[in-house]
Parts: sequence; structure tokens; C-alpha cells
Amino acid sequence: MKVDINKTSGKTSGKKITLSDKIFSIEPNDHAIYLDVKSFLTNQRQGNSKVKGRSEIVGSTRKIKKQKGTGTARAGSIKSPLFKGGGQIFGPQPREYKNKINKKVKNLARKSALSHKIKEKSLTVIEKFSFKTPKTKEFSKILSNLSLDNKKSLLFLPETDINIILSSNNISNAIVKNVSEINTYDIVNADNVIFVEESISKLNEILN
Repeated sequence: MKVDINKTSGKTSGKKITLSDKIFSIEPNDHAIYLDVKSFLTNQRQGNSKVKGRSEIVGSTRKIKKQKGTGTARAGSIKSPLFKGGGQIFGPQPREYKNKINKKVKNLARKSALSHKIKEKSLTVIEKFSFKTPKTKEFSKILSNLSLDNKKSLLFLPETDINIILSSNNISNAIVKNVSEINTYDIVNADNVIFVEESISKLNEILN
């Protein structure tokens, strides 16, 4: 499959690039996408929530009232969950949320997500560009030229360029990443995916 390579001005450069059919033209597997996105989001959870149970509360163990004759339920300790300041019943405890999926399923999910973007005509390839210093205004102008200024955009670079990354930081609907960090969630969450020309060959190495 061949697609046009655009300039940062938004115009077509006249060049085309060949996209691998094994990555961009497969029959999308939505269940693989679901599994990978679920795994990604689950792995973001820290699992640090913690409350004190009855045995962890500091307080007197004295019986707070006599067993009978009060007209109320018997009570043995101020640490009881029934009293203010007592321990909590079945409260959250630290736990591990990590969820690992098979590497082949992860690759299938990323390929499926990219194939969806091609079908939706939401994937763009642009020429290589760079900034001498971080320029949010210049980066915003590129998005505007590509008619993506009001959309969630995800830009993949062939290698980390700190000036481009810093230029995008103040734009709420733009994310810039090294193509080696590609993941299914980011692709699905973006309205449009942009690849710098040189990042396509690196993507082929990662997914093939």
C-alpha cells in the first residue's frame, strides 16, 4: 500500500511511501485490541490503597460497657468497626494489578489498531522536521496545516527529539512519542496518527 508523504505545510510533497500490508492492511482483531488496552490501563494502577483493620487500630482493649442490662447490643472493644475510629471491614489492601499478555497478541493488537486508522483515513505520513529550540507556536502551526489542530493527534518520531516533545507539551490534544514506545491504547485514543517518514522503517522492525 502506498500513501502520500506530506510536508509540514500541509501540502503533498509529491513522494509516496510503501506501508507494509502485514501491518496496515490486516483484518483487524478487535478482541486483541481490547485485551491489550485492558492490560495497558491495568498496568497503570499502583494498587497502594490501604485502610486499617481492627487489629491495626491503636486503642484500649478494655470492655467499654457491661455485657448485659444496657438495653443495647453487647460490645467488647472500642476498636470494633461499629464505632467511630474503629477498624474497617473488608477495606482495600495493597495489591498487584499487573496483567501480562502474550507478545503475539500485543503485536496483533497494534497492527489491528493501525489497520483501523488506515481504513478510517486517520493516518498521516509527513517529512522529517526539527526545531532548533522548543517552539509551541511552530508545532501548533504544523497541526493546523494538517487540519489536526482540533483533534487528538499522536505523532511518532524515528528517534527522541527533545525540542519537538517540549514544543507539544502545552498542547492538550497532542502527544509526541518515539516510535519504539508505540502501544495500542495511544493509537486507539488518538483521532489521527502521524508518522514521520523515517519512523515507518523502524515500525516495520518492531512489528515484524
